Amino acid sequence: MSARSDDDLARYYDLDLVDDPGDLDMYLALAAAADGPNLELAAGSGRVCVALAAAGHAVTGVDRDARMLERARAAWESRANVAGGGSLRLVEQDITRLDLDQRFGLVILALNSLVLLDGRAVQKQTLEVIARHVVADGRAVIDVWLPTPDDLALYDGRLVLDWVRRDEETGEWVAKSSSARFEAAAAAAEVTSFFDAWREDAGGMRRTMRRDQVAFIGASELVGLAESAGLVVETLAGDYSLTPFSGTSERIVMIGRLPSA
Repeated sequence: MSARSDDDLARYYDLDLVDDPGDLDMYLALAAAADGPNLELAAGSGRVCVALAAAGHAVTGVDRDARMLERARAAWESRANVAGGGSLRLVEQDITRLDLDQRFGLVILALNSLVLLDGRAVQKQTLEVIARHVVADGRAVIDVWLPTPDDLALYDGRLVLDWVRRDEETGEWVAKSSSARFEAAAAAAEVTSFFDAWREDAGGMRRTMRRDQVAFIGASELVGLAESAGLVVETLAGDYSLTPFSGTSERIVMIGRLPSA
């Protein structure tokens, strides 16, 4: 059977991130140094914003996916009783048109969320949203993946098995496969992910599909968008240890500051 289930996709998002990306220590350190509350855009199921709130920070998480926010809310409720005075507010809204009428000491757009936005115009709009929500001398952090030519060589439509994992919430085994096509002229790709789930004690298989448009961005373009939004780029790093960015970096971790008036 083939179908799309938002509940399944939200759960599979967490299953996809069983292997920790390794960015939480960086965000915890930046939050500890921030003057004011924290804002995470495209917060998803709460991997980052829940961890920051559990560490004692006042955090707002924004996402347009209600199922993802339900998981974030449940994750926070399971940890709130042991949190050191932190708080978490979750807002269901499109981050590209966000106006919370509040500014934050730290604004986060983590783990490739920027490249999942629909092209440069929307990415530019989102950088402007970020700048409008940062306090004077506050900071914004954006993290995106830089695919290598070898990575993009696989974006030719072939179906690739990414992983097979057990979903402890349902008792199912889940296999993730993906197929992607890269358009060099647009520096963009369409990525289709298939999640096939089955139980050992039951017959049949469920297939859930997700399709994403990915608009890759380079370091100079990202810096240009940040500066046009009014941010001053303080750090351009190539990993979560904030090693200086270079031609061999596999990621861009950009930290921008909103200067004082």
